Amino acid sequence: MLEKIQETAAFLKGKMHTSPETAIILGTGLGSLADEITEKYEIKYSDIPNFPVSTVEGHSGKLIFGKLGNKDIMAMQGRFHYCEGYSMKEVTFPVRVMRELGIKTLFVSNASGGTNEAFEIGDLMIITDHINYFPEHPLRGKNIPYGPRFPDMSEAYDKELIRKADEIAQEKGIKVQHGIYIGTQGPTFETPAEYKLFHILGADAVGMSTVPEVIVANHCGIKVFGISVITDLGVEGKIVEVSHEEVQKAADAAQPKMTTIMRELINRA
Repeated sequence: MLEKIQETAAFLKGKMHTSPETAIILGTGLGSLADEITEKYEIKYSDIPNFPVSTVEGHSGKLIFGKLGNKDIMAMQGRFHYCEGYSMKEVTFPVRVMRELGIKTLFVSNASGGTNEAFEIGDLMIITDHINYFPEHPLRGKNIPYGPRFPDMSEAYDKELIRKADEIAQEKGIKVQHGIYIGTQGPTFETPAEYKLFHILGADAVGMSTVPEVIVANHCGIKVFGISVITDLGVEGKIVEVSHEEVQKAADAAQPKMTTIMRELINRA
């Protein structure tokens, strides 16, 4: 595994002419941020040794390098999901490659279903913690010596980055929520009973990504900031039939707000 990570990193280093310490996973709600990257150069996932390829509708598949404001950045346009059939090692492979490339801070976004009755569709939720509900742990197996066998997760989401994001949201007049995200395998959306269970467990929102990447980033010593756009509600009395297209539509409507927060935060981080 380590050899493959290093092989991929060596390939990318041969193509890179910038030295980013900031990476972004352009999940649902952050697609337009790619348009703001300047001096960009791109590498398709299909051209990168050992890289999986995204299969989900609405997700592109390339690494983008360039500048966002005054920061050199690396962005993943398209992530990998456990529900696509990948192992957790494949899902989180890019994060380990980031570590080899010198990434120090990772920004992630996602679409999620809200289980908190105070939430509304289109709300942005800054992730303060998570619950790992996936059936496979991304650190299962032989420990890769990027971090300890039993890594601490008491601050999986960096408190200082959360503070700065709150400050930016207040400055820009953007409403944000705080909450706990629970990651599940998917690909089905949740039943009303599952939404109720996840709320009882302490989750404010549920989705099918992010948690594995955040765990591995913490193991690699990479600071993390995460944000969800609430695209549907799993609250009793507000549950309606939901489709991937509707989720995408709600996420697209929230994109300008999420992009503003992320752009400002990355430049102040």
